[in-house]
Amino acid sequence: MELSWVEISRSALVHNLKAFRGLVGDDVVLAPAVKANAYGHGLVDCAEIMEKNGADYLCVNALFEAQKLRKAGVRLPILIIGYTPLSDLKEVIDLKDVEIVVYNIETVKNLKKFEKKVSIHLKIETGNHRQGVELDQIPEFIRLIKSASNIELKGVSTHFSNLEDRINHQYALYQLKQFEKAIHLLEKDGLAPHYRHCANTAATILLPEARFNFVRTGIGNYGLWPSDKTMKASDRANIKIELKPVMTWKTKVAQIKEIKKGSLVGYGCTYEMPQDGKIAVLPIGYYDGFVRLLSNKGFVLIRGHRCPVIGRVCMNMIMADVTHATDIKLEDEVVLLGKQGKDEITAEEMGELSQTINYEVTTRINERIPRLVQ
Repeated sequence: MELSWVEISRSALVHNLKAFRGLVGDDVVLAPAVKANAYGHGLVDCAEIMEKNGADYLCVNALFEAQKLRKAGVRLPILIIGYTPLSDLKEVIDLKDVEIVVYNIETVKNLKKFEKKVSIHLKIETGNHRQGVELDQIPEFIRLIKSASNIELKGVSTHFSNLEDRINHQYALYQLKQFEKAIHLLEKDGLAPHYRHCANTAATILLPEARFNFVRTGIGNYGLWPSDKTMKASDRANIKIELKPVMTWKTKVAQIKEIKKGSLVGYGCTYEMPQDGKIAVLPIGYYDGFVRLLSNKGFVLIRGHRCPVIGRVCMNMIMADVTHATDIKLEDEVVLLGKQGKDEITAEEMGELSQTINYEVTTRINERIPRLVQ
């Protein structure tokens, strides 16, 4: 039996997909992002559920993810939004209905060498200064694409920089105007990409004008908000959308032991028992994704009791103070993330305690840990 496992709620995932579909309507392509192991939730399992419940496309970061989905039998069109090395272009072309985001002129030049048709999406730099083509570089891309009989410019895209971090969306609106300028340049020269997309979860919820005809929903698919500010902005705008967390991360009690007052717990002796008490040793650690920053700060749920993590998080173990929980037994189920009884440990809580964001909390859970669809 596994020492740790992640339970994925099929009903919550389907609910979230339907919530986004209801928001954008039937005429907008819904392209959930399943990159980074579906934000830690399980690439293939989540993709299969999405395929059966209304997704039109899937977005991945890299070729290996697209290959894994095709090997598993997922047939939805796939958009690779990360970098595809020049040496991997032939493998992309050989995969059916797999498209790539392009922003290097070298990529287009290399794609021209192949006879087989390939669909690309041009990524525009609008102010995030990551991937993207500057506006003054667009004419060069246009000339090259128009000269290539095997290249279809199927889409044009960009990505917002700080939409999740602001109540005021002034910079996002500036980026949107830059994106529209890029679309105009393409259309002026006879290239009118069918798909225009820049909306992540926050933009899909907050900026209807950013949806165009294609949205790349991300963390919201998994029932998590991009930020507290996004949630507040949604409330202020009276936008009604309910997101249900999809993931519950669990382990079990590996040992229960009595500890005397003054005993020092764990590496570095960083925790001293304030009274005679009892601890539970749990077979989970930073190797698994329960980060060391939760040492002496985190919590777990056992039989509905909220139990503090004491001592340093080890590579494969943590200790929890269960003095107040007299009913705990060996191999009891432990919730590390999610609900148990009337209490809940959220990804936002774990993120705040470990000085990061909910995105990282879920995506850093080790891929070897089984994902079980419930």
